[in-house]
Formats: sequence, C-alpha cells, structure tokens
Amino acid sequence: MLFRARSGTFLTFALAGLLTGVWVARMPALAGKFGTNEGEIGIVVLVWGLGAIAAMQALRGVMARAGSRTVLRVALPLTGLSYVGVALAPTYGVLLGAVALFGMTFGITDIAMNAQGSVVEQAYRRSVMSGMHAGWCVGAMSGGLFGVATAAAGFGFTETVLVTALLSLPAGLALGRTYLPDPAAPAASGTGRRARRMPAAVYLIGVLAFIAFMTEGSIADWSGLLLHDELGATEAVAAAGYPMFELAMLLGRLVGDRVRMRVGTRRLLVGAGLGTAVGMTVVVLAPVPAVAIAGFFVTGLVVCTVVPTTISLAGSAAPDRPGAAVAQVGAMGYGGLLLGPVVVGFLSEATSLRVGVGVVVVLALLIAAGARYAPLRTTADISVPAPAEAPAAAPAPGAGDSRPEPVAA
Repeated sequence: MLFRARSGTFLTFALAGLLTGVWVARMPALAGKFGTNEGEIGIVVLVWGLGAIAAMQALRGVMARAGSRTVLRVALPLTGLSYVGVALAPTYGVLLGAVALFGMTFGITDIAMNAQGSVVEQAYRRSVMSGMHAGWCVGAMSGGLFGVATAAAGFGFTETVLVTALLSLPAGLALGRTYLPDPAAPAASGTGRRARRMPAAVYLIGVLAFIAFMTEGSIADWSGLLLHDELGATEAVAAAGYPMFELAMLLGRLVGDRVRMRVGTRRLLVGAGLGTAVGMTVVVLAPVPAVAIAGFFVTGLVVCTVVPTTISLAGSAAPDRPGAAVAQVGAMGYGGLLLGPVVVGFLSEATSLRVGVGVVVVLALLIAAGARYAPLRTTADISVPAPAEAPAAAPAPGAGDSRPEPVAA
C-alpha cells in the first residue's frame, strides 16, 4: 500500500511537471499563434502565477478540512480540463482567462500533491520528499522533449497542448486511486482566527521556500540570456544551460533523501546554500560558456534539495493541519518564483546581467544562514500508527526501503 501510494504521488509530480514542460517548451509557438511580443507573453506567465498563488491561499482551509487525497482527486483532472481551454483559446483575451483558470487548478494540484507527499512521508517515517520532487524533474524534462519533438514535426501550440491535455485526463483519474487518506487531525484548541492561524514555524519555513523558489526561477529565466549575451554563446549552446541545470536537479533529488538521512536536515540546508553560492559564483565569473554551464550543473545538483525539504518541514510543523501548512509554504514559494526573475531583470537593467544573476549568490547565502533558525521538527517526531498488518520482526534483506527510520535533524 505504501509503495503504491509513493509511486502514485511520484507519477503525480511527473504529470504536473509534464504539463509545465510542454507549456514552457512551446511558449514561442504560443507567441506565434497570437502574434504577441515578449511583454504580452510575460503577462501570460504572470497571470498564470497569480492564479496559482490566489488559489493556494484561498483554498488553504479547504485543504485542512477535506484532506489532500480528496482535493487532489478533483484538482488533477480539472487541471487537465483547464489545459484544454489554454489550447483552444481563440483570442489573446480569452487566453488570459484560460491561463488564469489553469494557474488556479494547477496551484491547487501543486499544494495537494505536496501535501499528499507529506502524508506518504509521515507514513514511511523517513525522508522521501526529495524523491517525489524528482518526479517533477522527470516530467518537466519529458515535456520539454515532447515539445521539441512536436515542434520538429510541425505541430502548433494548439495541437501539442491539446494532445497533452487529453492524455493527462485519464492519467489523473487513474492516479486518484493510489493516494493515502490524510491522518485524522486532533481537535483544534482554539476558535476563530486563532484556530486558523498557522504556527510561526510554518512562516519561517515559507521564507526559506520563498528564497529557494526565487533562486530556481532566476536561473530558469535568465540562464540562456547570460550565456548568449554576456558570454557570446550560440543560441544552441545557450539553450543547454537550463536543461543541464534540470538534469542536475533530477540527479540530486534521486539521492537527496539518503543524503538528508545521513547528514541531517540542518546540515543539508546549510550545505545546499553554500554549494549553490559556490556554483553561481562560478557562473557569474565564468570566462567562457562551458565553465558557466558547469556552474549551472553544480548549482542544480545542490539547490535541488531545498524546496523538497521545506515542504517536508511544513507538513510536520503543523501536524494537525499539514495540508494547510503546505499550502501556505507553497504560496510563499510561488511568490519567490514570480519575484526572482523580476529582481534579476531590474538589477540587470541598472547594472549588468552578471550582476543581476549574481543576486542568486546572495540568496543562496541567505538559505545557508536561515537554516540555522529553521524549525527542524521532522516526521520522526510525529506519531504515525503502524499498519495493523505490519510484522514486528525485522525486515528481510532488500526490504529496507520501507523500514521506518528517523529523519536526522
């Protein structure tokens, strides 16, 4: 049952990443369909992000009452349906409305799948969240490759996104059978506004998520321009910067849970912050594109664990309302995802692109410093009843993947 739930949640992350990967890869085709400029495409992306944040904040209470399984079973298929609207939008104005709806359903899916990941992690009683987020990387890379393939085959934005949406609908419905129910929440000790307020620890974790998302968003949006404009790379070489970063993120997340179990949560966050600062320093000071791409790879390899760790901490910081806590941290993180590229763009305009991207070094150092104050209550501190059929004897060799182990702090 646990393996099935873990696999289902991994595939949910992959499906969400696939939708995003196709959307990003075919953005030039979207611009060509409506004859829009870069500013108008920027508005489309902004509307999508604002829709996601609004839904995350507005439905935090729903997550707390209904639970991640119920919300995810509804939100994931609705995300596929809203994706159809994006594909079929006939005008730019209708597109903005469709994108807003897509952002809202995607935002709900995002917080619900992270909350479900937290439920699975608590059932395992050890860190598995980084592996869940590896599914996102797999999906995003697959979506990007699918976008490239459809572009090479001559398919437009509408056909590509519509096919993806129609494939995602049955997949989303099938995955709904794999999710675990949320643990029963204890009775609330307060009433009214006090009962709805998240613990201060959730907001502290949210600040770390904000910085981490801001870092990832800045690299995603500006890596290509840095390589092309500042280092003189060809368009093909410049386009390799972000895929290398995503590949490193995938590799790092596949082993991130083991590293966290071995070195502890605080050391992991500090090391990720310092490693990111080193990697981005190499990028900013790189004399040639190859060195910068190597720096992006190093950065992706270490920064990849920060977001899954903050989501994991959020789920255990408010054990009576894990879904609502994840929603709060997720909304704060998305705020950083939107703000990061804007800050880099402003600094780049005022100084240079190297200086603008260099802000990521400062953000990484803030992650390392903030880890010192992060509340590190983990799944090991939460009492999760063992399944009734679980044997008391030690597991047989090779069955250690599901053995309860504490998460070191």
